[in-house]
Amino acid sequence: MLQLFTLTLCLLPWIPAFLCSVTTGGEFSILEGQSIKVPCHYEPQYASYVKYWCQGSRREFCTSLARTDNLRSANPDEDKVSIYDDQVQLVFTVTMKDLKEADSGWYMCGVEIAGVWNADLVAFTNIKVIHGLSVVNRQLSGEEGSSVTVECLYSERYRESEKKWCRSGDWSSCVQAGSEGSYRDTSVAISDDRTGAFTVTFKKLRMRDSGWYWCSAGQQQISVHVLVTARPTTTTVAVTTPSTTSQPAEHLPPPKPITKDSWSSHSHVLESLLVCASLMLLVGMAMLARKLWKQHKQGPVLRNFQETRANSNKYSGDAGDLPDTAVIFLNKESQMY
Repeated sequence: MLQLFTLTLCLLPWIPAFLCSVTTGGEFSILEGQSIKVPCHYEPQYASYVKYWCQGSRREFCTSLARTDNLRSANPDEDKVSIYDDQVQLVFTVTMKDLKEADSGWYMCGVEIAGVWNADLVAFTNIKVIHGLSVVNRQLSGEEGSSVTVECLYSERYRESEKKWCRSGDWSSCVQAGSEGSYRDTSVAISDDRTGAFTVTFKKLRMRDSGWYWCSAGQQQISVHVLVTARPTTTTVAVTTPSTTSQPAEHLPPPKPITKDSWSSHSHVLESLLVCASLMLLVGMAMLARKLWKQHKQGPVLRNFQETRANSNKYSGDAGDLPDTAVIFLNKESQMY
């Protein structure tokens, strides 16, 4: 029982490291002369704690390079190694500039935990500083007629070496930057800043330019693939209307454009037509109303006449369909004689 208690006391300082660890990338490769940024993430409860960056593969023998409680470690423009803690995003970032081959090795992000029985929270990463050449993007694509730019990075020992851009398998196609670090023609432009990178701009792309290329610095070469896509074409659909004449379409006069004056003349014609139509409508409505009024006034007389004629026809039918007779009334004077 005593041995178990003693073992627990020995392991107690290391328990927080397993429960609440700091995390970072496992390995980084960087060209000599370049800079690197390493993010170190931590748990929220350690936002206000001191963070540090040191070189070494063991916690006990780690050489401190930057700390958040040291104001001199917070200026990335002047210091080779700087540290910045973002307590909102819960990450502190370490920046190392102008790396040399001797800077290769193991490094450690750490969160300082105060107290005798507590160990710091740490995470290890390995940085390799190498010589050679790399490219930012090895797969490029662009439309026909456009341009693409390749950024080639080189280590410090190739700073004064000649820089080239060639089509793979065709040495005669190589173009190189001159003594001033630049080259330019109608299709390719090269610019070397002499600080670790040179750019190649491939202009006025054609479909036949698709293929593999490589940029080189000294004896170092790295391949790049360029894909040229066809420029999209716009198609127009012709709409034809049936013609009332047999005149060919190519001999038809062009349509007259609608101008302000022509639209004004058309508007006057339309106004005249509307006025005439309104007058005709009013006259027609007046005639219809007059006709309806006359029919309304003649209605009783017409009905009496029709009833009398119907009775007359009835009686004449009963007497053997005698023809219509006329009744003549003589005045009294004619009767006296």
